[in-house]
Amino acid sequence: MAKYVNIVKMNLKAVLSIYTEKSKGVRVNLFKKLILASAIGMCFAPMVNAEMSIEITEGIESAMPIAIVPFASQGAPLDVSSVVDSDLTRSGYFKTLAAQQMPGRPTSAEAINFPDWQAIRQNYVVIGRVIPNGGQFTVEFQLFDVANGSQLLGYRMAASGNDLRKAAHRISDMIYEKLLGKKGVFSGKIAYITTTRQGTQSNHKLMVADADGANAQAVASSIEPLMSPAWSPDAKRIAYVSFEKKTAAIYTQNLSTGQRERVAEFPGINGAPAWSPDGSKLAVTLSKDGSPDIYILDLGSGNLTKLTKNRAIDTEPTWSPDGSRIVFTSDRGGKPQLYSIPVQGGEEKRITFSGSYNARASFSPDGKYITMVHSDGGSYRIGLMEANSKAISVLTSGPLDESPSFAPNSSMVLYASRKGNTGYLSAVSTDGRIQQKLVFDSAEVREPAWSPK
Repeated sequence: MAKYVNIVKMNLKAVLSIYTEKSKGVRVNLFKKLILASAIGMCFAPMVNAEMSIEITEGIESAMPIAIVPFASQGAPLDVSSVVDSDLTRSGYFKTLAAQQMPGRPTSAEAINFPDWQAIRQNYVVIGRVIPNGGQFTVEFQLFDVANGSQLLGYRMAASGNDLRKAAHRISDMIYEKLLGKKGVFSGKIAYITTTRQGTQSNHKLMVADADGANAQAVASSIEPLMSPAWSPDAKRIAYVSFEKKTAAIYTQNLSTGQRERVAEFPGINGAPAWSPDGSKLAVTLSKDGSPDIYILDLGSGNLTKLTKNRAIDTEPTWSPDGSRIVFTSDRGGKPQLYSIPVQGGEEKRITFSGSYNARASFSPDGKYITMVHSDGGSYRIGLMEANSKAISVLTSGPLDESPSFAPNSSMVLYASRKGNTGYLSAVSTDGRIQQKLVFDSAEVREPAWSPK
């Protein structure tokens, strides 16, 4: 543990020296503690043009048996059915059947012998075809209930060769929603920060990839630290903190065009951007007036509104889904805890009382939960609080878990984790029953953020 903390301190040195230089009168030691959970990932493991594997470390015993029959395909550059199989397997809710155990390889409804599939206790069968169509492909699939032989779902879509993976994720989402009654998350994206080192120089990248780690692309790159990626509500832009000019600045970047804008570069701390639900504003942490406080930045006008006015350290804002209030981390009670304040300003209320440390809050999209980094002494784990009752449950085992981010359907939490000398990303269901490990094959990865759609 001591070795780990020393590594964290070394990786924070460049960032904190900038903060310290510009933030006269700020209690930097306390600020170190507050940002430790979000910066812990500086020594988290693997990536940069790397492959990611996803392991189900815990699933549910009642996982649904389903057979994804290999799709008939003519010249397609991607095995669509294997992507669907992988998506549903890693969700933890489905138990897919190995191709070699299938009693047949039907590609049409007429070719399905349902008694054969009943005999091997399959609940559902998926068949499909990928057909060339004038330089593109037509992808079609059908989902059947094995017990009564009825079709539950059928769909046809056009896709280019480059978009076949996207089509596969869409199929997975449709099957997931049909059988579980809630939206799938396979078509979404994840963002994260990677670091590679050559000698004394580090290269930091802000990466965006599919939810399964495929199609990873660098959005920004710098030899100075990059931090705190945050998705806009429409998933078309990302806000983040960059030290590329040796001082902290907040940028927003359009993912389709690459165009970016520096929206905050005040003296001192410029950190922790969080988008408003309508995408017109950012909640940010600034120390331009002394101690770090929460501000609201109007992206259209550039106007700043100071929301908190306290000598304590206020940081890590997050918006409620209805846009009415902001939850943030503050040490005003002596140790980091979560507080809530109306967006228009007003009374600031402490909302966490269980545990000695609660920080880095994130609302579930449905507004029912708040996830956080939680500690009751010695171990940092991912906690889940019911928004109404304020009851906190612990979802992970620690000892060093950080940066929780909800899936768009509110069912899973993505976070960074470390055990021993191994660092990786992980995901856990809100009931704690399903746990995944996302392992990259090179570089360091930290601060994951799941896209809102």
